[in-house]
Order: sequence, then C-alpha cells, then structure tokens
Amino acid sequence: SDNNVEGEFVDPKPVLRIKMPHITSTVFKLYSDGAKDMEDWCTVEAFRPHTRTSCGFNSSHPLIIITHGWSINALMESWVPVLASALKTSLGDVNVIVTDWLLQANINYPNAAQNTMAVGKDIAFLLQWLQEFYHLGAHISGFAGSYLGGPGKIGRITGLDPAGPLFEGMAASDRLSPDDALFVDAIHTYTQERMGLSVGIKQPVAHVDFYHNGGDFQPGCHPFQSLMEHIALHGINGFEQTVKCAHERSVYLFIDSLLNKDKQIMACRCSDDNAFEKGTCLDYRKNKCNTLSYNVRRVRSVADKKLYNKTHSSMYVGNTVECQKSFLNKQENVIEEISGNKTYTFLITLDSDIGDLMMLMFRWEGSTFNPWGSGGMRPKLTVGKIRVKAGETQNRWVSIPLGGNEGVRLNCINKDQ
Repeated sequence: SDNNVEGEFVDPKPVLRIKMPHITSTVFKLYSDGAKDMEDWCTVEAFRPHTRTSCGFNSSHPLIIITHGWSINALMESWVPVLASALKTSLGDVNVIVTDWLLQANINYPNAAQNTMAVGKDIAFLLQWLQEFYHLGAHISGFAGSYLGGPGKIGRITGLDPAGPLFEGMAASDRLSPDDALFVDAIHTYTQERMGLSVGIKQPVAHVDFYHNGGDFQPGCHPFQSLMEHIALHGINGFEQTVKCAHERSVYLFIDSLLNKDKQIMACRCSDDNAFEKGTCLDYRKNKCNTLSYNVRRVRSVADKKLYNKTHSSMYVGNTVECQKSFLNKQENVIEEISGNKTYTFLITLDSDIGDLMMLMFRWEGSTFNPWGSGGMRPKLTVGKIRVKAGETQNRWVSIPLGGNEGVRLNCINKDQ
C-alpha cells in the first residue's frame, strides 16, 4: 500500500535515515487559479499518486513551495494566497504549493521553532517523492534543502525576513544557510534588537543577503516604543500588527518584484548600513549591486554578500542619489559639525526620478553662538564643489558655485557626456 513505502534521506549532519510510514500533520495545498479561499485548494499527499492527478499537478512545470512562519492566531497569513497568485501571474506555467503547518506553528515560539526541522522533513518527503516519480530535478524551489542532496538538491530558497530568536548565531546546519540549495537569497526587514532579541535574523544566511533600509526597521511602521500603546488599544492584535508591518515588508517587496518587473529595487554591497548611508557604496560596477527581486542575479560565493538599499515609507519608492560636498576653509570660526578642507558624503532618496540635473541650490541653515554680533564675525562656508551620482542610472554631475545671497547656486556639468 501507499503507507509501506520506505525512503532514505541524507542529512549534511550525521547521516539520518527516515523509514516510512511517515506520519505528519503538515498539509500541502496546491494553488488553484481563481480560488481565493485556501479551503478550496486541492491537497497533495506524498506517496499518494491519485492526489497529484486529481489536483492537476503538472510534472513538466517547475515547483515553488511557500512556507509560512510562526502563528499567533492559528490563521493562515493573508499574504500567502497573495504571493501564490503573484507567482502564477508572473511566471505562468508553474506549480505553487503552500505548506500548511499551522498545527505545529500555533504554539509557544520555542516549540514552534523546534518543529521547523520536522516540517522540513515533511517537505523533503514530498520533494523526494515528486523527484523520483515525476523527475522535477533542479527546477524545484522550497524550504527543506538540508535533507536533500546530490542531483535532487533544491534549486533556490528565498528567505523572507528569516526568524531570529533561537536561530541567530546557530550553526549552519540548524538554520537557513547557503548549503541548503544551489542558490539562497534572503531579504531582511526587521532585525531591530529589543531585550537581546530581534524578530528577524541579523546575520547573513544566504549567498546574497538584502538588508532593506538597513534591515533593522522599516519607514512607515510603528516603532517598537509604541508597542504598549498598541496593545492597550488593540490587545494582542496590537503586538501582532506592530511586528507584522516591518516583518512582512519582505514578503510584499518580493510580491512587488513579481508584479512590477519594470520597477526593480536595486541594492549594493556594503560593509554595513552606516557606510551605505554615507553614500560610499552606490557603485554598480564590478557586480557590486543586485536586484532585490525574484529575478535576482544569482551569485554564489564563499564571501558574504550583504547588500543595502534605502526607500521611503511608501514601501518601495526611493530614487537614490549620492552627494559629495567639499568645503574650503575661509574662516577659522566654524561649527564643529562641519569643518573646512573636507569632503562630506551622504545618501538621499527622492520620491521620483527628477531627470538630469541642471542646477542645485545649497543653503546652510546652521546656527551661531553669537547671533546678534556683526555679520563679519559670523562663521562662513565656501563650497568648493558638489558631486552628485544617481543610483539607478549611475549618471554623475559636478557642480560649479555661482554665488548668491540666499544660498549657493551651482551649475551642474554631466561628467558622463
């Protein structure tokens, strides 16, 4: 019978042999076009061929598996069917299966975290069955890569703000790692640490790790400091919504990349977020930048690939511009934040693409310790030049001071022409 099948799985840790029958509470739902309610999706059961046939699983199409995380309310996250629909809309001929492990996820977090290995094995059973009987091979993308090796290794895993507690600092075999698939990428959106813990994992866990807006928190979301206020107003849902806003930003960034292929978000390799904020990493040459998207350029390297970007609170919008200002020391009495004969570099984001720069206006609104003194004694700055580089186009301009009473007007010369 179907329950008497035996199988062996290779664990990169000490060899683990799993004998059938395998009893699981994990449910696999095949996405159906037009069926908004997951209750209407068809259930595929490993080692039961009739379920594959009745559900309309197409063995000639690639397979993508979506796996949700810890559940507070035992309800499937609303983003799951949205992501499934986006994958079908964008990719067309593809099988999308959702892993429903709510029974194991809707418990206290430590136990749910421990259950992830068991759920990974459940997925591995399903994948091995599909590989052996329907020859999907390297097309598949999913979760349980550490239990599949050799020619059946998973093609790609994308971690959407992978969980931090009980996974941060763990060995590669006990968390998501580059060893789990031919290519692994991760999008970090909520690594802000509170009381020694962060919702999302901080450390790099993939071949390419994207730290969106630095990865720690997201503009437009309520800060953690207002958590008690939200709990007072909305109960436990206040906590859930506060966490979800930044944590699930990764999901909707990924969905947006599927539905808006002409508006891909770029991120650039940098040592840390502080260096990126200074504008020193906005360089698309030598493959230093990549798209935060389904269509990410697949890079496999031993070295960590930490990429950063910056957007506004509108979730995705942000045309990045790197600016360098050079000041000449015309007066000795200069405020300590800005001194002469130095170059300051910083990054700004704009709501829209403003096109080629023709002129800049630079205004210094600094204060003085002697505002009532004579104008001749007040500190002054002379701008040497301002260099501007557009992140998306890599166009560069150098500005020439023209002078003026209200500020410094600068003509811009395109250095790429």
